[in-house]
Amino acid sequence: MNQVLESRPQTARAAVAPRAAVPPARLAHVVFRTSQFDALVNWYTTVLCAKTAFSNGALAFLSYDEEHHRIAILNIPGLERQPDGIAGMHHVAFTYDSLADLVATYERLDKAGIRPVTCMNHGPTTSMYYADPDGNQVELQVDNYETVEKAGEFFYSPAFAKNPIGVDFEPADLARRFHSGEDETAIKMRPDSEARGLDSLNLR
Repeated sequence: MNQVLESRPQTARAAVAPRAAVPPARLAHVVFRTSQFDALVNWYTTVLCAKTAFSNGALAFLSYDEEHHRIAILNIPGLERQPDGIAGMHHVAFTYDSLADLVATYERLDKAGIRPVTCMNHGPTTSMYYADPDGNQVELQVDNYETVEKAGEFFYSPAFAKNPIGVDFEPADLARRFHSGEDETAIKMRPDSEARGLDSLNLR
């Protein structure tokens, strides 16, 4: 005997007011494609003190915090090196908690033969720029101001209007000043400079 199944009425979902635009909760990861797979994996694990969460020779996931991966690297044979002067991402930046951490990282990498290609005090940050084996630029930085609001005010200062790029510095000199016990606020204060524009950037 066939049973007749009762159809149960669907519970209506309560009307929901349209939501405002929602920004992402956080930046999750960056992905690089390369034909120098082992070299890139080694470079990012060294520079960022990252651990390899997964790698099968074709794909690697690297992480330095609670996220399952912050860097992904794809192994694609036969890729050509990107030429200078093309449109695209300029660099990826990583922030350290203190000037002490940035200096210690610079000294650790220097001993490993990994040296910054340029160093710059932007005003809001003190930054060291490195190049990975494929030439991708990676910025290691520390905030110069205690609050985001203070850093934001610098963007509207006469100093930023004249020079929105930054003032170069020698990393060894910065490390020397730090180890001498000089006040960190003074070390991180951007000095006066001549006018400087985007044409001074390395457009890698």
